[in-house]
Amino acid sequence: MSGIGVIAVTARGRAAAERLVEAWPDEARPVGADRPADALRAAFTECAAVVSFLAVGATVRVLAPLLGDKTDDTPVVCVDEGTRHAVAVLGGHHGANDLAHRVSEVLGSHPVVTTASDTVSVTPLDSYGHDLGFTLADRGPLATVGAAVLSGDPVRVEGAGEWPLPPLPGNADPSVPTGRASAVIRVSDRTGDGAEPGVPTLTYRPPSVVVGVGSARGAGADEVGRLVDRTLAEAGVAPDSVRGIATVDIKADEEGILAAARERGWEVTCYPAADLNEVRVPNPSETVRAEVGTPSVAEAAALRCAAEAGRGLGAGAELVAAKRKSGNATAAVARLRPRGRLAVVGLGPGARDQATPRAVAELRRASVVVGLDQYLDQVRDLLRPGTRVVVSGLGQEEERARTAVEEARTGAAVALVGSGDAGVYAMASPALDFAGADIDVVGVPGITAAVAASNLLGAPLGHDHAYVSLSDLHTPWEAIERRVRAVAEGDFTVCFYNPRSKKRDWQLTRALEILAEHRPSDTPVGHVRQVSREGERATMSTIQEMLAGGVEEVDMFTVVIVGSSASRTVAGRFVTPRGYRWRG
Repeated sequence: MSGIGVIAVTARGRAAAERLVEAWPDEARPVGADRPADALRAAFTECAAVVSFLAVGATVRVLAPLLGDKTDDTPVVCVDEGTRHAVAVLGGHHGANDLAHRVSEVLGSHPVVTTASDTVSVTPLDSYGHDLGFTLADRGPLATVGAAVLSGDPVRVEGAGEWPLPPLPGNADPSVPTGRASAVIRVSDRTGDGAEPGVPTLTYRPPSVVVGVGSARGAGADEVGRLVDRTLAEAGVAPDSVRGIATVDIKADEEGILAAARERGWEVTCYPAADLNEVRVPNPSETVRAEVGTPSVAEAAALRCAAEAGRGLGAGAELVAAKRKSGNATAAVARLRPRGRLAVVGLGPGARDQATPRAVAELRRASVVVGLDQYLDQVRDLLRPGTRVVVSGLGQEEERARTAVEEARTGAAVALVGSGDAGVYAMASPALDFAGADIDVVGVPGITAAVAASNLLGAPLGHDHAYVSLSDLHTPWEAIERRVRAVAEGDFTVCFYNPRSKKRDWQLTRALEILAEHRPSDTPVGHVRQVSREGERATMSTIQEMLAGGVEEVDMFTVVIVGSSASRTVAGRFVTPRGYRWRG
């Protein structure tokens, strides 16, 4: 199934549907409306999601015979005739809630989401760990345990601490005593860790183990499969937690191994014998070494694959089932140690509508959020209940970066926030200086202050341009001046960050003097204070006017853009021509 099926029967509905198709040309497609009931049923079975410009009641009556499990049903959003509301009707946590918001962004409607966890911003349990590959051992207790979490009842959480999971409210905690827990949320790959008598228990199976397999040439799939199943059972490991099978590369075409993996829905990963030869194992075999070039296949492949999936190649995997043999095959099981997750998030220049949806999603995904106090104050309302916030003040960038990385190394899902784009004069650079291969790092783009200011002023960055920070707190002024001279000689438009403060009140003037040596005195200069924030003010000037006293209006909350020799003012707007020769 693919695409979003859009169904409408009235003129107003069709007009709104066309707006969605125009906004999402690669996703949305109209579905025939001559027979709307048939079209709706076809879209439900053929499309990845459905937007219905029909009444909720009519939509539900048509689709009712087709409904199955909520995890499998196609997400459906209904939009009223006046496009005032976009209602998530089916598959809320599996796409409809997000789709209702997307529809509303296009049509200007109000998203109507009624799933309880979303209305109070609590992490939904039916998608808990979904992006990490978690599955539910039994969905039966889902509603009961979810109600306990939402009601504030004491819920014991087990085994979640090492995984980079989103937060749960404070009443769901590992410290809740066994006798006081009204429900249990458990993350475990152990078959013995099931429901407790009398206590609703929701058990998640993480993809935490790898089965290593070796075999003689021509070993059958039945023999390999039986050995794998027996090895898992004797180790007490749930098959739902198996990430896949690993073996040596000379077995890459061994049909017995491949077929056994296919039957169980597992992928096969193969390693050169030389790589497996480097893995220390408890049960090496010189006979195996003589045949394939490594003393171990099953144990070494399981440990190697688990280590790669976890925290690096050198550590983090443990052998939970040593090599077991059948007549023609061997099997072993290794458990990985999961990586923590660090998202470096740019919040944009300040206004909420200039923070990207992806940045908002990452903030809601994180269980720990690290950042400057004033930036965290901007986004506290976006954080889910249970999120731990680590605050620091100005001038503590290195401490923030180290803290975020260390939190991720514990296995947590961490968001390190900053303004603008995290990679432009912000926190991505120091964080990545400290981050190793033992954590996963995600960069989230943000709208920079330069880009936001540029759009207020006109189009000053229309051709080649450069960014230069004028702060000499950590960079010698001699180096900064060389960069300004290079920009001046190269005739770039330049955006100055950190242009002027109470203690650094001469650097901007000196930079403008250098630029004035290489471009006209009437070269446009724009500066924007508090871009996209309360008190925003954009000012147009020239190099000459700035040097005559205009710099006094500039402070650390200001972005200054100086044009190239080609830049000009058109109808009060700052424009740098693109430099092309247009052809009629």
